[in-house]
Amino acid sequence: MNTEPYKGLFYQNGHCSPVEDILAIEVALAISINGVPFTVTMQTPGNELELVRGLLFSENIYRSLTDNPRITVTGHNEARFINAVEVTIPPHLVLKDFAGTRNVISASSCGICGKTSIEEENESLINHELLDPALVNKMFEQVSSRQMAFQRSGGTHAAGAFTIEGELLTVQEDIGRHNAVDKVIGYLVSHQLTGKAKCLTVSGRVSYEIIHKAKAAGIPFLAAVSAPSSLAVDEAEKAGISLLAFCRNKKLTIYSKPGQVINDHDGFVTGPVNHERHVEKSQ
Repeated sequence: MNTEPYKGLFYQNGHCSPVEDILAIEVALAISINGVPFTVTMQTPGNELELVRGLLFSENIYRSLTDNPRITVTGHNEARFINAVEVTIPPHLVLKDFAGTRNVISASSCGICGKTSIEEENESLINHELLDPALVNKMFEQVSSRQMAFQRSGGTHAAGAFTIEGELLTVQEDIGRHNAVDKVIGYLVSHQLTGKAKCLTVSGRVSYEIIHKAKAAGIPFLAAVSAPSSLAVDEAEKAGISLLAFCRNKKLTIYSKPGQVINDHDGFVTGPVNHERHVEKSQ
């Protein structure tokens, strides 16, 4: 199974109602070659051995078209998804020195490229401000009107930073979603605006890496045009970030920290429907 039901709060025209959505599961897969860490790739569970085989081929680590290396599963996470593999290749058949190199492939996205392990951070952001969900649509309108490269090419992503009142601080574009976010953070840092930035908007979907970047920048609200992954929701909750997704046509769904977006949500609960498994995960 590579999807999972999650509870959220659907917002439209000033009203919220409970909703249950199916999200794609995202898992970090650590890959070692001959005992040496190679990379961590974010991926959807299933066909891990094929993923590793293709990664080694495309990265010019092992290019044989006839012989397959031995790939051994060495780890599972609490949900029993594969999260670590060891690849054994005769040393003389390894085509390049991969130790310490930055690798450019990630099955989910490129935000964690070059990592050989995934860092666990337990501290949450501290936020005492409330975001008006009615401002989110206006934020995306401001970003859209400034996407000059996208208007010319249709081939770029955009990220924007806003104050809690919805004042635009910057819009940045790039062919990669993560690059656009990094450009926004770089702008905020270089212009000493990190303290004012409270909401980050992104085009496309949200995976773990985007949450990680928002937390690193101290931004407690993240709004996306498209879907989040399961790991993005889980990490946003732990990070103290309100994650808003499917922000289109004056509608959105709140997947984490709803109390930072609406004062009275009538006891609505967000998060995984299969709560017991995730409770085990956090213990």
